[in-house]
Amino acid sequence: MMETGKWDLLRSLPAVDAVMRDPSGRTLAARHGRAPATAAVRETLGGLRRRIVAGERPEVSESTVAEAAARLLSGRGLRRVVNATGVVLHTNLGRSVLSERAALAAYDAATGYSNLEYDLQSGARGSRYDHAVPLLKALTGAEDALVVNNCAGATLLALAAVVESKGSEAPEVIVSRGQLIEIGGGFRIPEVLALSGARLREVGTTNRTRLSDYENAVNENTGAVLWVHPSNFETVGFTESVGIRDLSSLGLPVISDVGSGALTSVGEEPRVQAILRDGADLAIFSGDKLLGGPQAGIAVGASRWVSAMRRHPLARALRADKLCLAALEATLDSYLQGTAEQDLPTLRMIRTPISEIEGRATNLAEDLKSNLPNLEIDVTPSVARSGGGTLPTYEIHSFAVRLGGTDPEALAAELRSSNPPVIGRVREGRLWLDVRTLLPGEEEAVIGALRDAHG
Repeated sequence: MMETGKWDLLRSLPAVDAVMRDPSGRTLAARHGRAPATAAVRETLGGLRRRIVAGERPEVSESTVAEAAARLLSGRGLRRVVNATGVVLHTNLGRSVLSERAALAAYDAATGYSNLEYDLQSGARGSRYDHAVPLLKALTGAEDALVVNNCAGATLLALAAVVESKGSEAPEVIVSRGQLIEIGGGFRIPEVLALSGARLREVGTTNRTRLSDYENAVNENTGAVLWVHPSNFETVGFTESVGIRDLSSLGLPVISDVGSGALTSVGEEPRVQAILRDGADLAIFSGDKLLGGPQAGIAVGASRWVSAMRRHPLARALRADKLCLAALEATLDSYLQGTAEQDLPTLRMIRTPISEIEGRATNLAEDLKSNLPNLEIDVTPSVARSGGGTLPTYEIHSFAVRLGGTDPEALAAELRSSNPPVIGRVREGRLWLDVRTLLPGEEEAVIGALRDAHG
């Protein structure tokens, strides 16, 4: 028999409709949508029932249930957010925003069948590795191309293919000490080399490596030279390094991990086309950095090495799915059609004129002032960044709306709990909202979030 106190507490649990009519429940529905809010309230009530049966005596008012449901929703799942940080390729916020063309292509692939591995001409089985290849060859001048699921995977696969082709046990791959980098998530070049089965042969010093260092390291067991673009840092001062053109004179396969995937001029980032023209046998880069597409690892270069990568058993484990391939083809086609700067949000954000950014910031500040008289609001020059492990010292002039007159950390937390969450940065005792990384129309989401928090 259940204790009388438990029965009384269970009977006192509010109905779902009562919670949704409470002011906290109405706010919950406004922020997250009525259907998700209602589902979260039901889940919260179920949890409260289990706690009561177990002997606990939680508070069960309508507002308490709504607040618990709000906490449940705020920490759940992959959600769209508003990026007001000023970092265009924000790794934690998903890096590149897909173009409308790329998103529609992925939608078509997701909501119907496709010729992912089907040859429409012959009616026979095709290969997913054929997709995007003609576009990549046309854009880079490469003999062949391969798309896998990310750049680290493409680097690992390229090194593994070299190891397999060498035929000897653990062939050496030469790398400059200044290029033994670590990028986000703990991806380290020495560890990738070890996983591939190759042995690392370090040459030079952290700040200076010469061609003679490479020449002296070559022996009968050398499999390749790996050139890594230090995309997330820059060494300055007393430095020296060896370029692709000189490395290609060694007579060894030169694998170049370019990282950023720039197909057009952005700052001083190396372009993939130039890397190949200088003699790299393979150039490897990301799809979701400066290229502006989906997460992907792309290898372009000599047919011999791309074919070896395609045949390697690791290729299946690293293969790209249909959504990635569809979005990537649409992104690449924008470059081929000469519309990349108009189509791709990444390039638009980086290259929008500063006068336009200042105008958007001014308009947003004026709208906020009319809605939020209790906050201190002004417009200030800001510095945006490319981010995503690209152009570490490249500054993009921008403007931000600064919010004061309240605890900036508390305000930032309130905006993160809005729907959609708005992510800014706290600096100099105020919350900064950088306008350069706001997508068209997102000013309304910022105004709505601030109105909910401080209206």
